[in-house]
Amino acid sequence: MPEQLTLYSHKLSPYSHRIELALAEANVEYKAYQVDLFDKPKWFAAKVNPIGKVPAIAYGGPDVDPSDPSPLSFKLTESNVILQFVAELYPESGLLPKDPVERAKVLFFMDTVDRHFDRPGNDWMGGRTESYDGGLLSESDEFAVGDRYTIADACIAPLLSRLKITYETDIGGFPVGQGIKLGEALKAPKYAKFMKYAQVMLERPSLRDTNDETYLAEFWKRLITERRQ
Repeated sequence: MPEQLTLYSHKLSPYSHRIELALAEANVEYKAYQVDLFDKPKWFAAKVNPIGKVPAIAYGGPDVDPSDPSPLSFKLTESNVILQFVAELYPESGLLPKDPVERAKVLFFMDTVDRHFDRPGNDWMGGRTESYDGGLLSESDEFAVGDRYTIADACIAPLLSRLKITYETDIGGFPVGQGIKLGEALKAPKYAKFMKYAQVMLERPSLRDTNDETYLAEFWKRLITERRQ
């Protein structure tokens, strides 16, 4: 019988979304607990993650209420570390290739996403840079690495979803029209391979079933409005 697994997350967090995607692709049954990031329960830092961030998981131990995690369960944080843990737990899912070279490609892709796609994108969204460079291209038209879905895809897919919201709604801490400008820029031939890959990820059932674009767009709009007032 598999060990119990509880995911602590929040809908706003693309890093939490990464874990949801991996668990969905691996067809894993788990408990989900939405942590209120604006009024975090005291027990979360005390019993799950001392830093107080999501995502986090509790694995193993007795089957208890997520709001009262057992000290006997293994706690793990940091999205990419959790992704690799999930892939190792469920090797039959193929989320992490067996071949050492292909595994290295997956891990390198994930590191590249965080260094050259996620962070620059956050800067651009926050209005801290004048331009956005979505130069990270997939290795194939359908998957990030190899010929099947891996944790490399789970790593970038939530960011692609949020990128889509940005250029479709023009919501963000940047000058009005900059989001639309980004969308137009991404139509350039040099981004064709990237955008084709992005569309494949956006249409994948695991993302469609766990993605709430309306909620994200409405929250971002409200947050940006409050900051500008």
